[in-house]
Amino acid sequence: MALTLIEQPLDTEKPLVLEPPPEVVTTPSDPWPRPYYLENGLRRVLPYHYTYNTYCKERWRGRELLDIFATEFRDRPQEYYKDAIERGMVVVNGKAVPSPKSIVKNGDIISHTLHRHEPPVTAQRIGIVHEDDDMIVIDKPAGVPVHPAGRYNYNSIVEIMRGERGHGWNPLPCNRLDRLTSGVMFIGKHAKAAEALSEQIKGRTVKKEYVARVIGEFPEGDIVCEQPIMQISPKLGLNRARASGKEARTIFKRLAYYPSRQKKDPNYTPPKDTRSENEKVRDSKMAWKSKEGYSIVRCLPLTGRTHQLRVHLQYLGHPISNDPIYCNRRVFGPSLAAGDAVSDDDENVISQLSKMGKSEAAEAMAYHEEMMEEYNKKKAEKMTGELCDVCATPLYSDPGPHELGIYLHAKRYACAEGRWEYETGLPEWALPPVGMEGPTEATRETDPLVLAEKVEKMNVDQDQQP
Repeated sequence: MALTLIEQPLDTEKPLVLEPPPEVVTTPSDPWPRPYYLENGLRRVLPYHYTYNTYCKERWRGRELLDIFATEFRDRPQEYYKDAIERGMVVVNGKAVPSPKSIVKNGDIISHTLHRHEPPVTAQRIGIVHEDDDMIVIDKPAGVPVHPAGRYNYNSIVEIMRGERGHGWNPLPCNRLDRLTSGVMFIGKHAKAAEALSEQIKGRTVKKEYVARVIGEFPEGDIVCEQPIMQISPKLGLNRARASGKEARTIFKRLAYYPSRQKKDPNYTPPKDTRSENEKVRDSKMAWKSKEGYSIVRCLPLTGRTHQLRVHLQYLGHPISNDPIYCNRRVFGPSLAAGDAVSDDDENVISQLSKMGKSEAAEAMAYHEEMMEEYNKKKAEKMTGELCDVCATPLYSDPGPHELGIYLHAKRYACAEGRWEYETGLPEWALPPVGMEGPTEATRETDPLVLAEKVEKMNVDQDQQP
């Protein structure tokens, strides 16, 4: 038998050698139990070391490391970030960089280890409205963020509930409420239940009702606001009523109006007007000065724009009375943007808002006389001028009670098909003040859902017309 020799081809190509993935710095500690303590009505977190890891974003490519930190992150001054980079507290791909001017490129992982100071939140417990094998329906306290974000980590709904139920327990929020808003939230106990309810909420088959406390005497009857809303600053979370914005519709119904105590007193005599003519002209431009007392308003959003209720109430001239953004004349001027959907002052509004919480107090206006003296004594959270002994981080003062939340409460969530409904009572700030009479619960007569059902039926009937 003849044998044929087959020569192996020469291996002229070098094997492909892949670079190892970038190093990721591991957080030095994950304290358990969580370092909570309660003091003066606040839930506090002892400072702890923590490492943030983030991939280079597209807009960061080719930029200096210090420039990225100075422009993208607001909670610390540029001098802090420069020092952190030079001391190796900020590293790229697990290694210290030679200079704060080092260029960041695609694929880099930036790690920042810092001594973390979380803002305190209310010590109010998370209320349980309903619980079964799949879901927990909670009454979220105002001022507590749902997820860890920004300066908040352990002081979040997710982490507080984990701290109460065990390190391995994984709460799965199904709906979103702003940090300053209180009320009904759904927490899934497992992924299947959370996904099912989340899809139902996204599909707009869940009806939501909120209650708000606004300045002045809100009109009676069914008030429908259909002003479109536009996001002005994603970084600051600022939205405004704009004709060119996205479709937005809300139905409002007044539950109660409480006049100022002086106006209610039959023996009250208004003081003599001692203002100069210039002061009278100035005050005539401030519509909010003539709005006495406050109203409790039921709100039914038919669309789901960010800050929709807050923006629509501002547009109607009755902003939420302790809203630090949309009821702040330092930001929006004396008119508080009532009826304004066309002004071109967005840059000035953004500039004023960006100062809040740094050099200035983030004050909302107080409109009823009995609160003025007490309110003006309170200081908002702002930098104190003091530094942390461990990391030299500028320290903030405690938030005032008026900053721990706003008068906006998610009162009711209901399945449009009638399969379930969960509701809380009225929050304390919506109850009649001492010495006055008023509703202590919502009634069908003031239910905006009744009008919403009529509107939906009209829309269906119109669609079915030939």
